[in-house]
Amino acid sequence: MNTEKATQHIVKWLKDYAENAKVNGFVVGISGGIDSAVTSTLCAKTGLQVLCVEMPIHQAKSHVSRGQEHIAQLKERYTNVFDIKVDLTPVFEEFKTEVSLDGKQATVEMALANTRARLRMTTLYYHAGLLGLLVAGTGNKVEDFGVGFFTKYGDGGVDLSPIADLVKSEVYQLGTLLKVPESIMKAAPSDGLFGDARSDEDQIGANYNELEWAMKMDEQGKKIENFEGRKKEVFKIFKRYNSTNKHKMIPIPICEIPIELKQSKEN
Repeated sequence: MNTEKATQHIVKWLKDYAENAKVNGFVVGISGGIDSAVTSTLCAKTGLQVLCVEMPIHQAKSHVSRGQEHIAQLKERYTNVFDIKVDLTPVFEEFKTEVSLDGKQATVEMALANTRARLRMTTLYYHAGLLGLLVAGTGNKVEDFGVGFFTKYGDGGVDLSPIADLVKSEVYQLGTLLKVPESIMKAAPSDGLFGDARSDEDQIGANYNELEWAMKMDEQGKKIENFEGRKKEVFKIFKRYNSTNKHKMIPIPICEIPIELKQSKEN
C-alpha cells in the first residue's frame, strides 16, 4: 500500500464529505487503541474541528493512559483538536440497577459489554448534535466485514467509516506514518468493553494477522478442508464469526409487502 497517498485520499474524502454535509467536523471516541488513534489523526489532518471524547466505564488503567497520551500529543500537533472526558461509569451502574441481571453469567456479561458500547454511541451523538459534527467510526475491514467484531448500534453506530476498507496491518502502517504514540502501536488490540485488559485475541482465539489471512482465503473461495493444523483452526474461527455476525454486516432486513396486498379491495 502507498501509505502516504492512502492517507491523503482518506483525509480528502473526510473533508469533502463534511463540507458537502455542511457540518463543522468530527467527533471520535478515544479508546487508547490503534484504530481510534489513526481515525482521530486522519480527522485532525482535515483542518476541521475534531472532538476527542474519553468515555471510561470501569476502564483498565492502561487503556486510559494510552488514550490520554494520544489526545495530548494530538492537541500539541493540531490546533483544531479539542477534547472532553465523560465518565459513564455512574450511568452504567445505574442502568444495571434497573434491568434484570438474571441468566447465565457469560450471557449477562456480554449483554452488559454491548451496553457499554451503546452508551458511548449515545454520548458521541449527543456531542455531535450539539456541535454540528459527524461521528467518525473507528472500525477496520477485518472487524467490520470479516468477523463482525463490533457492537451493532454501539461502535457500529456511526456517520462515516474512514478506515473500514483497511485491514489491521494497513491501519498500523498508517499509524507509523501518522506518528501514533509507540505505546499504542505496541499494545495488544482490545475492545475495552469488560473493564479489564483482555485483548481481542483473547476473545476471538486468533490474532489479526491470522484473521487477515483467513479473510483473504475466504475471498478466494477456500474451504476448511483445504487447510490443516493451526491454519485450519484459524479458518474455522473466522468462518464461525463471519457466519454468526453476518446480521451486522448486511442491511437491516425489510419485510416487503406484495403489491396485491397493498391494493384496496375496491381495486
